[in-house]
Amino acid sequence: MTAVAAVKPETWTPRQGEVLEAALSLLVAGGDKLTMNGVARIAHCSKETLYKWFGDRDGLLVATVQWQAAKVGVPRLDRAHLDARALGRVVEDFGRALLSVLASENSVALNRVAVSHAGTTVPDLGTIVLQNGRLEMGRRLKPVLEAGRAVGLLRFADSEQAFRTFFGLVVRDVQIRLLLGDRWRPSEAEIDAEAKAAAEQFFALFGT
Repeated sequence: MTAVAAVKPETWTPRQGEVLEAALSLLVAGGDKLTMNGVARIAHCSKETLYKWFGDRDGLLVATVQWQAAKVGVPRLDRAHLDARALGRVVEDFGRALLSVLASENSVALNRVAVSHAGTTVPDLGTIVLQNGRLEMGRRLKPVLEAGRAVGLLRFADSEQAFRTFFGLVVRDVQIRLLLGDRWRPSEAEIDAEAKAAAEQFFALFGT
């Protein structure tokens, strides 16, 4: 069982963020060879501090993945003034942030390491990335979609299926291309265009 990080994402301090960024750089550079000693050395902190903040090596690993996932923020929705324009803006903004993070070099490298763990008995980075990445994205957006359904702006039977459709419209083939070594990286303008198109297509499918 992987330990749960002792520090929750919403309570991270700037210094803890610096440590997690250092851990992410080690994870990306060395695969799953992440050690408390290594992180303490490059982050200029003590191992005791790491244990206090994150519990153990697995807790640090979870927190590192959460740190990367936290770059896709929880959508903020004014439910009292929810209309089609506001809902569309929130969905599009989420898609833009999601695609920006997934297309980043750190995420590509992290996902490559996670894929290499699939089906092995190695401490399961793949499961950690799945739970705190793709599944966490669903947990963040589905309440927004359900709020849209509650006021009659969206129509769907299953919010998980609706989210999977939106995820596919946003990501398309970008993630698999990058994982397989495509040197192309979408520009900010391309990411904006993709997020806008994904939102429009999503509302064409599920909008009322």
